[in-house]
Amino acid sequence: MTAETILYIVIAAVIALAAAIFMYGYRVSYSKSLKWIFGILRFLTIFLILLLLINPKFRSETYTVVKPKLPVLIDNSSSISQLDQSANASEVLTLFQENDALNDKFDISYYRFGSDFTTLDSLSFSERNTNISKALTGVDRLFRNDIAPIVLITDGNQTIGNDYEFSVATTKSPVFPIVLGDSITYTDLKIEQLNTNRYAFLKNDFPVEAILVYNGNSTFNTQFIVSQGTAVVYRENVTFSQTDNSKIISFTLPASSVGLQKYTAQIIPQEEERNKVNNSKRFAVEVIDQSTNVLLVSRIIHPDLGALQKSITTNEQRKVTVKKPEAAVSLLNDHQLVVIYQPDRSFASLYQELERLQKNVWVITGMQTDWNFLNSVQNNYNKEASSEAEDVSGMLQSNYGTFAVEDIGFDSFRPLTTSFGLLEMSVPHETLLEQTINGFTTGNPMLATFEINGRRGALWDGEGSWKWRAETYLATSEFQAFDQFVGKLVQYLASNKRRSRLEVSGETFYYNNNPIRITAQYFDKNFVFDPRAALTITVLNTETDARVTFPMLLRNNFYEVDLNSLPAGEYQYTVLVKDEAMSRSGTFTILDFNVEQQFLNADVTKLRRVATNTKGSGFYASETEKLIANLLADDRFQSIQKSELKVVPLIDWKYLLGLIVLLLASEWFIRKYNGLI
Repeated sequence: MTAETILYIVIAAVIALAAAIFMYGYRVSYSKSLKWIFGILRFLTIFLILLLLINPKFRSETYTVVKPKLPVLIDNSSSISQLDQSANASEVLTLFQENDALNDKFDISYYRFGSDFTTLDSLSFSERNTNISKALTGVDRLFRNDIAPIVLITDGNQTIGNDYEFSVATTKSPVFPIVLGDSITYTDLKIEQLNTNRYAFLKNDFPVEAILVYNGNSTFNTQFIVSQGTAVVYRENVTFSQTDNSKIISFTLPASSVGLQKYTAQIIPQEEERNKVNNSKRFAVEVIDQSTNVLLVSRIIHPDLGALQKSITTNEQRKVTVKKPEAAVSLLNDHQLVVIYQPDRSFASLYQELERLQKNVWVITGMQTDWNFLNSVQNNYNKEASSEAEDVSGMLQSNYGTFAVEDIGFDSFRPLTTSFGLLEMSVPHETLLEQTINGFTTGNPMLATFEINGRRGALWDGEGSWKWRAETYLATSEFQAFDQFVGKLVQYLASNKRRSRLEVSGETFYYNNNPIRITAQYFDKNFVFDPRAALTITVLNTETDARVTFPMLLRNNFYEVDLNSLPAGEYQYTVLVKDEAMSRSGTFTILDFNVEQQFLNADVTKLRRVATNTKGSGFYASETEKLIANLLADDRFQSIQKSELKVVPLIDWKYLLGLIVLLLASEWFIRKYNGLI
């Protein structure tokens, strides 16, 4: 409170006192006691009112002690049980939970990780993948502004995600790994990696690449064999030694029949090998009779073209040919879908031929599009475009029902560029992405699809989609989400198959360490997506005759079921709609491959490098007490006393207003009681 404010308060007290004396010290015939009572009440009332007008500010300071954070991350993958470290992991966790001194010094939180990173509730050591990088970056984001050393309980063997050694390069928190396992080197021969395409075309040869790795001191000869059923389709002799300890074998196999072709690759093990599970791997290739050919036509060079080509060809079933308008006319019969990028009058002959052949067309427009020409050569949409550029974003329409699509964060992507003007659709259509500006919808579609007499089309009004693909990678470290979105759009546009009220989508085979999902869409009689339907899927294991039924859950504009609980095997499935005589059936195969069983020991070397690079220390599970002692003694991790200063104006104190009311009411009551009113 300033000296000036104190002076004002003193003046207010003097004025209040003078007023009270003037009103009740003279000219009144009250008794002496009533004069004092009324004088004091009036003095307090006037003083408090003047005090409110002055409104002095008071400071209050509170102190709190903030303990340092201690996130504890524990590996819940099946490699922990494979290395017989489950008991050690549970014991380490118990030591942290029961140490009173550690819990007094730190605010401890526990997390588990496998494929994902989540709060610890229980441990099963059964997850089929390990993503240490995701766990470390996730906890770093959670405690970015805190003192938070990280305890990492793991064997250091990662199967998916970015290299965690590089992920911690930007973290400010020291990492203290507790190593589950040992660094003893055992004699081992394994198939480190097996690379092949998911699809192959009939009567073609498809490539296979196997990377073989040997850990040991002796020199020996063995065989690498690939078999299909009981038949050996490839065989090669290989020699390993302590110095020559890795081989890359590349070969091709014939795709002689349509359908799913399953193979087993095996390297004949040595007798003394401790782990023989990693000597063989199963893989499969789906042989198809023909591919989907997409013709991408553009007069200009633009980054969007490269991004589209990459996204479309992510699925090996699809091929993309890029041509200029004049060269594309003669190729239309060889392609199921034509993508036209920013058309102008040089596309006139192409549009004439497209109309004659009734080809499916996807048009992408932007600032170099000649809308006068485009409005004249088709009747599906019209835009009164100007030469002014406009930055627009896209928002997914949740009621879009033409095909299943997930929201990959469209509204958070950078805006695309289009020409300013009103876009009107002239035919029945569905808006997939609605155009927005600064979060407000404009009424214009950004991406719309339509179907007229069996001919399918799409319009994407906006250039710069390559930015969306790049942003997807920045957010998830992969292009998969954007590529799948484009792939689904291409799959719909490239097909002339008549739509069914029940559409089911899934893969023909899955590896059991990857997500196993089947999706479905159900439409009413007007082909409007029905979110109120009850769908179930019945799955039959054709090898064991085990049958199980799952409900399909609604997700955005499609139904989905997760079948990761199923064991490896051959399956038939039927999707049913409750109270409707409608069903769809199919088959799929789950291939057994547990990458977590490939490890013989912990990756001690990498974990120690992570500890050193982050100014932490590495420990074995048997040294947990030593780590706890180090954490307790480390001066870097101290509680912080924080003070909070609050400046509160008197006018915010509601009780003062109540006191003024009480004083006035008391004076009135006393006057009334004494018959002075």
